Amino acid sequence: MPSDKTTTLGTTLLTALLALVFGFLGAAVWSYSGLADNRTRAFLLANPDMLPQMAEAYEAQESAKRLAQMGSAVFDPFPGAVLGNPNGSKVLVEFTDYNCPYCEASLKDVDRLIAEDPELKVVIREWPIFEGSDVSSRMALAAAMQGKYRAFHDAMFASGDVTAAAKAAGLDMTQAEKDAASQAVTTEIARNLDFARALGFNGTPAWVAGKTPFGGAVGYDKLKAALAKASEAG
Repeated sequence: MPSDKTTTLGTTLLTALLALVFGFLGAAVWSYSGLADNRTRAFLLANPDMLPQMAEAYEAQESAKRLAQMGSAVFDPFPGAVLGNPNGSKVLVEFTDYNCPYCEASLKDVDRLIAEDPELKVVIREWPIFEGSDVSSRMALAAAMQGKYRAFHDAMFASGDVTAAAKAAGLDMTQAEKDAASQAVTTEIARNLDFARALGFNGTPAWVAGKTPFGGAVGYDKLKAALAKASEAG
Protein backbone atom coordinates (compact mmCIF):
# COMPACT_ATOMS: atom_id res chain seq x y z
CA MET A 1 0.00 0.00 0.00
CA PRO A 2 1.46 3.41 -0.92
CA SER A 3 2.36 5.73 1.89
CA ASP A 4 0.54 9.02 2.51
CA LYS A 5 3.66 10.79 1.29
CA THR A 6 3.63 8.85 -2.02
CA THR A 7 -0.09 9.47 -2.49
CA THR A 8 0.35 13.18 -1.86
CA LEU A 9 3.23 13.34 -4.32
CA GLY A 10 1.15 11.53 -6.94
CA THR A 11 -1.73 13.92 -6.39
CA THR A 12 0.56 16.94 -6.70
CA LEU A 13 2.13 15.64 -9.92
CA LEU A 14 -1.24 14.84 -11.44
CA THR A 15 -2.65 18.25 -10.52
CA ALA A 16 0.43 19.88 -12.07
CA LEU A 17 -0.08 17.90 -15.28
CA LEU A 18 -3.74 18.85 -15.37
CA ALA A 19 -2.79 22.49 -14.89
CA LEU A 20 -0.51 22.25 -17.91
CA VAL A 21 -3.21 20.54 -19.96
CA PHE A 22 -6.31 22.48 -18.94
CA GLY A 23 -4.96 25.50 -17.10
CA PHE A 24 -5.01 26.12 -13.38
CA LEU A 25 -8.75 26.68 -13.28
CA GLY A 26 -9.30 23.24 -14.79
CA ALA A 27 -6.96 21.70 -12.25
CA ALA A 28 -8.83 23.39 -9.41
CA VAL A 29 -12.17 22.15 -10.72
CA TRP A 30 -10.64 18.68 -10.93
CA SER A 31 -9.40 18.82 -7.36
CA TYR A 32 -12.71 19.95 -5.88
CA SER A 33 -15.15 18.11 -8.12
CA GLY A 34 -14.76 14.69 -6.54
CA LEU A 35 -13.20 13.28 -9.69
CA ALA A 36 -9.79 13.23 -8.08
CA ASP A 37 -10.54 10.18 -5.96
CA ASN A 38 -7.96 7.44 -5.44
CA ARG A 39 -9.21 5.14 -8.20
CA THR A 40 -9.40 7.85 -10.87
CA ARG A 41 -6.09 9.30 -9.80
CA ALA A 42 -4.39 5.91 -9.83
CA PHE A 43 -5.80 5.13 -13.27
CA LEU A 44 -4.54 8.37 -14.81
CA LEU A 45 -1.14 8.06 -13.17
CA ALA A 46 -0.88 4.56 -14.62
CA ASN A 47 -2.03 5.78 -18.05
CA PRO A 48 -0.39 9.19 -18.60
CA ASP A 49 -0.82 8.86 -22.35
CA MET A 50 -4.49 9.69 -21.82
CA LEU A 51 -3.68 13.25 -20.80
CA PRO A 52 -2.89 14.46 -24.36
CA GLN A 53 -6.14 12.83 -25.53
CA MET A 54 -8.03 14.60 -22.76
CA ALA A 55 -6.37 17.88 -23.70
CA GLU A 56 -7.31 17.44 -27.35
CA ALA A 57 -10.92 16.62 -26.49
CA TYR A 58 -11.14 19.55 -24.09
CA GLU A 59 -9.72 22.02 -26.62
CA ALA A 60 -12.06 20.69 -29.33
CA GLN A 61 -15.00 21.22 -27.00
CA GLU A 62 -13.92 24.76 -26.13
CA SER A 63 -13.29 25.62 -29.80
CA ALA A 64 -16.76 24.38 -30.73
CA LYS A 65 -18.25 26.64 -28.04
CA ARG A 66 -16.34 29.64 -29.38
CA LEU A 67 -17.45 28.85 -32.93
CA ALA A 68 -21.08 28.75 -31.82
CA GLN A 69 -20.69 32.18 -30.24
CA MET A 70 -19.29 33.59 -33.50
CA GLY A 71 -22.39 32.78 -35.52
CA SER A 72 -22.08 32.48 -39.30
CA ALA A 73 -19.41 35.14 -39.85
CA VAL A 74 -16.54 32.70 -40.32
CA PHE A 75 -18.45 30.98 -43.13
CA ASP A 76 -19.02 34.22 -45.05
CA PRO A 77 -16.17 34.58 -47.57
CA PHE A 78 -14.34 37.65 -48.72
CA PRO A 79 -16.00 38.19 -52.14
CA GLY A 80 -14.41 35.79 -54.61
CA ALA A 81 -12.08 34.02 -52.14
CA VAL A 82 -13.73 30.67 -52.70
CA LEU A 83 -12.74 27.36 -54.27
CA GLY A 84 -15.23 24.87 -55.69
CA ASN A 85 -18.87 25.83 -56.07
CA PRO A 86 -19.39 29.42 -54.81
CA ASN A 87 -23.07 28.58 -54.26
CA GLY A 88 -22.48 25.13 -52.84
CA SER A 89 -24.64 23.78 -50.03
CA LYS A 90 -21.71 22.15 -48.20
CA VAL A 91 -19.04 24.43 -46.75
CA LEU A 92 -15.47 23.84 -45.66
CA VAL A 93 -13.48 26.77 -44.29
CA GLU A 94 -9.69 26.74 -44.62
CA PHE A 95 -7.26 29.14 -42.94
CA THR A 96 -4.14 29.17 -45.09
CA ASP A 97 -0.71 30.75 -45.63
CA TYR A 98 1.21 30.53 -48.92
CA ASN A 99 4.51 29.96 -47.12
CA CYS A 100 3.12 27.03 -45.17
CA PRO A 101 4.30 23.69 -46.61
CA TYR A 102 1.43 21.86 -44.92
CA CYS A 103 -1.06 24.13 -46.67
CA GLU A 104 0.56 23.29 -49.98
CA ALA A 105 0.42 19.59 -49.14
CA SER A 106 -3.28 19.92 -48.29
CA LEU A 107 -4.11 21.48 -51.66
CA LYS A 108 -4.40 18.08 -53.33
CA ASP A 109 -6.83 16.92 -50.63
CA VAL A 110 -9.03 19.98 -51.10
CA ASP A 111 -8.95 19.57 -54.87
CA ARG A 112 -9.97 15.92 -54.53
CA LEU A 113 -12.91 16.82 -52.31
CA ILE A 114 -14.03 19.51 -54.79
CA ALA A 115 -13.75 17.10 -57.72
CA GLU A 116 -15.88 14.52 -55.92
CA ASP A 117 -18.61 16.84 -54.71
CA PRO A 118 -20.07 19.57 -56.95
CA GLU A 119 -21.91 20.97 -53.92
CA LEU A 120 -18.72 21.74 -51.99
CA LYS A 121 -17.84 25.36 -51.32
CA VAL A 122 -14.38 25.96 -49.81
CA VAL A 123 -14.13 29.34 -48.11
CA ILE A 124 -10.49 30.42 -47.93
CA ARG A 125 -9.46 32.66 -45.06
CA GLU A 126 -6.11 34.28 -45.79
CA TRP A 127 -4.11 34.11 -42.58
CA PRO A 128 -0.51 35.27 -43.20
CA ILE A 129 1.43 34.04 -40.17
CA PHE A 130 4.78 33.31 -41.79
CA GLU A 131 7.35 36.02 -42.48
CA GLY A 132 6.73 37.66 -45.84
CA SER A 133 3.28 36.10 -46.28
CA ASP A 134 1.35 39.35 -45.97
CA VAL A 135 2.24 40.37 -49.54
CA SER A 136 0.98 37.12 -51.08
CA SER A 137 -2.20 37.10 -48.97
CA ARG A 138 -3.00 40.65 -50.00
CA MET A 139 -2.42 39.86 -53.67
CA ALA A 140 -4.64 36.78 -53.35
CA LEU A 141 -7.50 38.92 -52.08
CA ALA A 142 -6.82 41.42 -54.85
CA ALA A 143 -7.10 38.53 -57.30
CA ALA A 144 -10.43 37.61 -55.69
CA MET A 145 -11.65 41.12 -56.40
CA GLN A 146 -10.91 40.49 -60.08
CA GLY A 147 -12.62 37.09 -60.05
CA LYS A 148 -9.30 35.25 -60.44
CA TYR A 149 -8.71 33.88 -56.98
CA ARG A 150 -8.42 30.21 -57.97
CA ALA A 151 -5.89 30.96 -60.69
CA PHE A 152 -3.70 33.00 -58.34
CA HIS A 153 -4.09 30.50 -55.48
CA ASP A 154 -2.79 27.62 -57.60
CA ALA A 155 -0.06 29.66 -59.26
CA MET A 156 1.17 31.02 -55.93
CA PHE A 157 1.58 27.58 -54.40
CA ALA A 158 3.23 26.35 -57.60
CA SER A 159 5.77 29.18 -58.00
CA GLY A 160 6.13 30.77 -54.57
CA ASP A 161 6.57 34.10 -56.35
CA VAL A 162 3.88 36.76 -55.99
CA THR A 163 4.62 38.64 -59.21
CA ALA A 164 4.88 35.46 -61.27
CA ALA A 165 1.65 34.10 -59.79
CA ALA A 166 -0.18 37.37 -60.45
CA LYS A 167 0.94 37.39 -64.07
CA ALA A 168 0.07 33.71 -64.49
CA ALA A 169 -3.41 34.45 -63.15
CA GLY A 170 -3.79 37.25 -65.69
CA LEU A 171 -4.32 40.04 -63.18
CA ASP A 172 -4.58 43.68 -64.07
CA MET A 173 -1.46 44.55 -62.09
CA THR A 174 -2.18 48.24 -61.67
CA GLN A 175 -5.58 47.50 -60.17
CA ALA A 176 -4.29 44.52 -58.21
CA GLU A 177 -1.58 46.56 -56.49
CA LYS A 178 -4.14 49.22 -55.59
CA ASP A 179 -6.59 46.62 -54.25
CA ALA A 180 -3.91 44.75 -52.32
CA ALA A 181 -3.22 47.92 -50.34
CA SER A 182 -6.90 48.74 -49.83
CA GLN A 183 -8.69 49.05 -46.51
CA ALA A 184 -11.03 46.21 -47.52
CA VAL A 185 -8.11 43.80 -47.77
CA THR A 186 -6.51 45.07 -44.57
CA THR A 187 -9.80 44.60 -42.74
CA GLU A 188 -10.23 41.07 -44.09
CA ILE A 189 -6.78 39.94 -42.96
CA ALA A 190 -7.33 41.45 -39.51
CA ARG A 191 -10.71 39.75 -39.29
CA ASN A 192 -9.21 36.38 -40.20
CA LEU A 193 -6.61 36.82 -37.47
CA ASP A 194 -9.40 37.52 -34.97
CA PHE A 195 -11.30 34.43 -36.14
CA ALA A 196 -8.22 32.22 -35.83
CA ARG A 197 -7.44 33.48 -32.32
CA ALA A 198 -11.03 33.11 -31.20
CA LEU A 199 -11.09 29.51 -32.41
CA GLY A 200 -7.82 28.70 -30.67
CA PHE A 201 -5.89 27.95 -33.86
CA ASN A 202 -2.12 28.14 -33.53
CA GLY A 203 -1.03 27.39 -37.08
CA THR A 204 -2.01 26.67 -40.65
CA PRO A 205 -3.78 24.93 -42.20
CA ALA A 206 -6.80 25.14 -39.93
CA TRP A 207 -10.34 24.16 -40.79
CA VAL A 208 -14.00 24.54 -39.92
CA ALA A 209 -16.57 21.97 -41.04
CA GLY A 210 -20.06 22.44 -39.71
CA LYS A 211 -19.77 23.04 -35.97
CA THR A 212 -16.27 21.62 -35.72
CA PRO A 213 -13.04 23.65 -35.90
CA PHE A 214 -9.78 21.69 -36.12
CA GLY A 215 -6.18 22.29 -37.10
CA GLY A 216 -3.40 20.62 -39.03
CA ALA A 217 -2.70 18.88 -42.31
CA VAL A 218 -5.15 16.14 -41.38
CA GLY A 219 -5.43 14.58 -44.85
CA TYR A 220 -8.23 13.74 -47.25
CA ASP A 221 -9.93 11.06 -45.15
CA LYS A 222 -10.36 13.23 -42.06
CA LEU A 223 -11.53 16.21 -44.10
CA LYS A 224 -14.09 14.04 -45.87
CA ALA A 225 -15.24 12.56 -42.56
CA ALA A 226 -15.60 16.03 -41.02
CA LEU A 227 -17.73 17.18 -43.95
CA ALA A 228 -19.87 14.03 -43.75
CA LYS A 229 -20.42 14.60 -40.03
CA ALA A 230 -21.35 18.22 -40.70
CA SER A 231 -23.89 17.14 -43.35
CA GLU A 232 -25.44 14.59 -40.99
CA ALA A 233 -25.76 17.21 -38.27
CA GLY A 234 -27.45 19.56 -40.70
